Amino acid sequence: MSAMQTLVDLLAGRRDAASLAPRDWDGVIGVARAEAMLATLACRLEGASLPPTVAALFADLRAAAQVAQAQSLWEAEMARRALALPGIEFVLLKGTAYAAADLSCSAGRQIGDLDILVLAPDIRRAENALLNAGWEWVKSDPYDDAYYREHMHELPPLIHKARDRMIDVHHTILPRTHRITPDALALVSDAVTTDGGFATLCPADMAVHCAAHMLADGDLQGGLRNLWDFHCMTRDFAAADPGYWGKLDGRAAMHGLRGATHRAARLARDIYGATLPSGWNRHDPADRWYRRRLLARDDWGRATDFPLQQAFYIRSHWLRMPPPMLARHLWTKWRKR
Repeated sequence: MSAMQTLVDLLAGRRDAASLAPRDWDGVIGVARAEAMLATLACRLEGASLPPTVAALFADLRAAAQVAQAQSLWEAEMARRALALPGIEFVLLKGTAYAAADLSCSAGRQIGDLDILVLAPDIRRAENALLNAGWEWVKSDPYDDAYYREHMHELPPLIHKARDRMIDVHHTILPRTHRITPDALALVSDAVTTDGGFATLCPADMAVHCAAHMLADGDLQGGLRNLWDFHCMTRDFAAADPGYWGKLDGRAAMHGLRGATHRAARLARDIYGATLPSGWNRHDPADRWYRRRLLARDDWGRATDFPLQQAFYIRSHWLRMPPPMLARHLWTKWRKR
């Protein structure tokens, strides 16, 4: 059995960690690290019977993940303070939102940038407030700056000059040039508030955004982790709300992301063993290419199946912009390199 398959089986609970031979752990740790899921695995296997060296590594990873999560929430608090004076409300997205909402998928989850969503009319004021509070531009290239402002769903990335932490300020969840146009006003209007006072997307929108980020706005790089997020949140939300899957279907359709959301659910079923309700549990032959892309690593953690990866890379750009614009963009980037 490959290390990637062993990893997903451990996460899904289909395999007992005690059944692994010591030599198996090298491969599992390698692929989990490559997928940014090593701390997630450490949290998933807390209390399991592990070799002493693996147990020690996993204990360190769990402790480091708690520190990183606290740092991400502190960065969210700094953004809240910076945007409070001009009265700009924002919604947390992605990893920091999962941590703020104390979702199970946040256990050990690697959190990079702080992602927030503001209404489009507030985007300029939010930009100025953050610049005044110590953030500065990461990208100084005029073409990149113009590309973000004219075509993307977010401002160019900002980094804080003292804390060295990045923030991505979104005004919607897919690029302006994308064929799909989610309802950004509904995303913000229907947000919910956590116990810590932060706004996050409502449970259905959170899963829709996760599916969009994984399948409609990228080449599936990091997709195994994003799929774990989707699997955990839909499972937990459905356990708390029997009508959740129906609400998810309705919100996905409203945002134009029903296809991506249903595909994410099927992939969660196929890879992590998710239980799906009637209407979701269909078979789509094309899913096999997505499964193959998600599991494309050898036992050393190295990426494999490069033609398929390239195909998904091209697909990601094809979804993002019309062909003439894509050709101009790729030509410009090639020339600049």
